[in-house]
Amino acid sequence: MKCLLVPLIALSLIAPALAQDIAELKSGTKFAAKDADTSLLGVGLRTKTFAKVKVYAIGLYVADSAIAGPLKGKAGSSELYQQLVAGDFKKKVVMKFVRNASASQIQDAFRESLKGSGSKTDEWLAYFNDIRSGQECVIGWTPGVGLETKVAGTEKATINDKALASAIFGIWLGDKPIQDDIKKDLVARGGELLK
Repeated sequence: MKCLLVPLIALSLIAPALAQDIAELKSGTKFAAKDADTSLLGVGLRTKTFAKVKVYAIGLYVADSAIAGPLKGKAGSSELYQQLVAGDFKKKVVMKFVRNASASQIQDAFRESLKGSGSKTDEWLAYFNDIRSGQECVIGWTPGVGLETKVAGTEKATINDKALASAIFGIWLGDKPIQDDIKKDLVARGGELLK
């Protein structure tokens, strides 16, 4: 009886921990449902070309205080997207690469989306070097701190430029997103979290 009880207890402890991850279904990439004082609002997959080559899975984390405050009740609305792009609350995207990408590929993709975004754009684009499959880029906004960027585990200098941060979040969540399905997928948990 003891032999059966130990595995059952171990499984009961592991199951809740596994439930804390949310997978992007097309790539199988997992994201934690919570990260400190932020919650995962949704996950998506960036694909390139007509062949739908998988580039990176992406997750959007938003401050719990924003979920309970200015975003509450806005699931499915255009105002939700406006707040996610320009709102002054803690938020970040986590990009988990599922293929190798060169610095120029990453910089060119962002540059196209950030045309006319100000003088700090080139400084920010220079942060991106070659990324290998399995590595991450984390881009976040923290009020009073600024735009924080971490590329393949390396923290980059913070840029305190709210307009640039809004333009960057607009890449995925703006009026002309880099990919329409990502815009929808990044707020997929809105119905559950923003009640």
